[in-house]
Amino acid sequence: MMGGAPDLEARAVGVDSGSEGTKYKVYTFEEAYEGALAYFYGDVYAAANWVKKYALKDSQENLYETSPEQMHHRIAYEIARVEANYPNPMSEEDVFSLLDRFRYIVPQGGPMAGIGNDRQVVSLSNCFVIGNGADSYGGILQTDEEQVQLMKRRGGVGHDLSHLRPAKAPVNNSALNSTGVVSFMGRYSNSTREVAQDGRRGALMLSVSVKHPDAESFVDAKLLEGKVTGANISVRIDDEFMHAVKEGRHYVQQFPVDSANPSVRKEIDAGALWKKIVHNAWKSGEPGVLFWDTILRESVPDCYADLGYETVSTNPCGEVPLCRDDSCRLLLQNLYGYVNNPFTDSAEFDWGLFSTHVDNAQRMMDDIVDLEIEKMDSILNKINLDSEPEEIKAVERNLWTRMRHKAVEGRRTGLGTNGEGDMLAALGLRYGSPEGTDFSVRVHKTMALQAYRTSVEMAKERGPFGIYDASREEGNPFIQRLAEADSGLAEDMKVHGRRNIALLTISPGGTTSSQTQTTYGIEPLFQPVYERRRKVNPNDPNVKVDFVDVTGDSWEKFGMVHSPFREWMRANGYDVGEFDILAEESFKNDEKAKQLEERLAELVSKSPYHNATANDIDWVAKVRHQGAVQKWVDHSISATTNVPADATEDLVSRVYQTAWESGCKGVTVYRDCSRDGVLLTGKEKKKEGGIEAVGFTNSPISVPAIMPSVKIRQPTHMGNMHTQIVVDPRNEYTSNEVFSQLGNAGSEEAAEMEALGRLTSYILRHGHPIGDVIAQLKSIGSGDGMVTRDGGIKSIPQGFARTLMKFEVARDLYGVENILLGKVDLEEVDGRVSDFLRTGKDDYEGSRLPEEIEGKEKSVGEPKEVLTNGNNNGFSMKCPNCSSKLIPQGGCPTCPSCGWSKC
Repeated sequence: MMGGAPDLEARAVGVDSGSEGTKYKVYTFEEAYEGALAYFYGDVYAAANWVKKYALKDSQENLYETSPEQMHHRIAYEIARVEANYPNPMSEEDVFSLLDRFRYIVPQGGPMAGIGNDRQVVSLSNCFVIGNGADSYGGILQTDEEQVQLMKRRGGVGHDLSHLRPAKAPVNNSALNSTGVVSFMGRYSNSTREVAQDGRRGALMLSVSVKHPDAESFVDAKLLEGKVTGANISVRIDDEFMHAVKEGRHYVQQFPVDSANPSVRKEIDAGALWKKIVHNAWKSGEPGVLFWDTILRESVPDCYADLGYETVSTNPCGEVPLCRDDSCRLLLQNLYGYVNNPFTDSAEFDWGLFSTHVDNAQRMMDDIVDLEIEKMDSILNKINLDSEPEEIKAVERNLWTRMRHKAVEGRRTGLGTNGEGDMLAALGLRYGSPEGTDFSVRVHKTMALQAYRTSVEMAKERGPFGIYDASREEGNPFIQRLAEADSGLAEDMKVHGRRNIALLTISPGGTTSSQTQTTYGIEPLFQPVYERRRKVNPNDPNVKVDFVDVTGDSWEKFGMVHSPFREWMRANGYDVGEFDILAEESFKNDEKAKQLEERLAELVSKSPYHNATANDIDWVAKVRHQGAVQKWVDHSISATTNVPADATEDLVSRVYQTAWESGCKGVTVYRDCSRDGVLLTGKEKKKEGGIEAVGFTNSPISVPAIMPSVKIRQPTHMGNMHTQIVVDPRNEYTSNEVFSQLGNAGSEEAAEMEALGRLTSYILRHGHPIGDVIAQLKSIGSGDGMVTRDGGIKSIPQGFARTLMKFEVARDLYGVENILLGKVDLEEVDGRVSDFLRTGKDDYEGSRLPEEIEGKEKSVGEPKEVLTNGNNNGFSMKCPNCSSKLIPQGGCPTCPSCGWSKC
């Protein structure tokens, strides 16, 4: 049955007014934000995140809660409703006390927003994995549709591409050969970017086996900014490949990757591909790596692989490896909440309370499975009632039917933790030290044993998951580890079974940790004081956009002082208020920033966070910490190893190798400032090669005295525009300076062009890509203009944007070196620009130089002349769409053949 909480505002003050017809009060964004701001003691980031992501709302974005307290009552009511169906139920008051103030137990994402929300048809699952294994257009497009259907219900999706045949493999259609794995990455990426999920875009993981012949192309697909912007990518690396790298041997790729008789075999230098993976991760933070043999070897669900539980990919952050058509819900325990007397000599971890709460949390996780099954029934009911034809509804209905089957049969849960970095610091233990790692292992071992014990007890009371078979699990390393630690638990599990097929994970925590105001997941503290960036939807009301990154995403910036660090200051007699003021002023004043840096260094050196923040911690210790904890987590751990901006590629390589040797199931490396839109350590730092992070600083890039340049002539309605773009031969995606001329020296148009060139040069020297300039200028129109072969020019700024666009397209097609050598097909460039403009897309998706063009001598020369009637009145003789003769209609050039119109 479907349930709904009584009046939430009334419940918040303890009044039960659950009669039918109760009217829920609707609040404005400002009212909800102010209420949340008071709840979080002025933490603007936590408050904004709660209102945007977790407060109860309907599909019209009407808000029905002004405080997380109301949300916790809503969730507690629903969980208690499910508990009442089983023996020894927890009461609503019991559940609320566990959730209150985010101190102990926190549902993550989908469960927090969706439990008790009967105003939106959404899923409670945080993670999905799909895929049909079909190597056909039908299979590829079905996966695309299923991805969209899941994302619109708020879930993050992962799927593997290893089943797709490699590039140039023969196909039985008019194409004759396959375009390969990479050609479909953009499709799935674009679908992700197009689907809005309650004010945020979807999340996607694309993976491929290192054994696949297209693995190198897959690894390169995200190297170019703006190419695959809607997906995380990870490579499934097997033990044989790692041994080949370590021993300097060759490695055999094949397709199909798991076939005993492959149709394609390809011997490669394992070290060369490894260097490519490492270089790209060093440069952009991707790809991540999944140590696939470790995942499969340790996976408890894979004991049932032949029954449909073979792991094929992971969710977008990698913490939940899943089989096809399965999902998982996440809930975490805030480890910082179990430290009594934090940051004092009497600090201690409350083991008894923690174990009791693990029992409570695992029961709540199982209750959330029931609530998700109700949500899936609601989704299926909506599909059945939709007026669309049956053949259109069939894919979505079949998808949710399969998802529901796995939820009922496997009852997978995702109990995890956050606040680990703060827990250790509050106990006086340094993250990454042997003592700190040993303590963390003890915590996670306790959680694993208690959660599995609770799952066995629930099997007695509620029944085991549908396909439990003790004999299948006998050889599983994780189950053996549990048996060695608690033989009684192992024997009880054999007799009674287990309620859930798999139980544990550690997610990154993300915005959920902003609600607990603690460190993310298993991570150490990033920095005690930092600038925080939050991705926002620029179309939402009341949103503040501080900058737009190269992919077109909008961001808001916050200055933050980490809450437990403030607690440490308070416990040790420091003036917290004075420090807060200094921290806030530092983001606006360089002198204050210097004072903050000096003061912060002094404080941190005296605190338990000394040498234990993300960029200071020994990376070997960090990775080994993760590997040690992984032994007691049956799914996986989402963790990032942060390295400083000057870290070498060799260091990144050693991080990955150590992670594999330590038993990690996967790992991601982030080099400081190698990617936009993330946490920044105070003032933005320079990237490798002098390129700075997004956001203007006081240290622009210097321009060498001698640099090559590319000249482009662009016709406009005010004459020919001549633009010279300086390029950096060290990095073809870097341009530092632009000069542009139009009209006679001293004229108004010449002055305007000089201003555009100077401003553009200033932007480029501060680290922004040319695409940012194009995005700002390409849509500016005026009352004048003209038609050109590659689209209409409506203003001088738009003509300037068109020039820069031609350079971007030519660079993507041919590379800067070929442009400078004159190996450019101008007609091809004009055609690509025309196609790009006609689609109306936000970013250009070109490709590098095709093989058939490589080596041909093409002259840069002058751009193609635009066919005009010579009267400079905006009319062109030929249609840019179909080349028919244009005729003026109402003063607007119009094509009588295809209907194209300038207006």
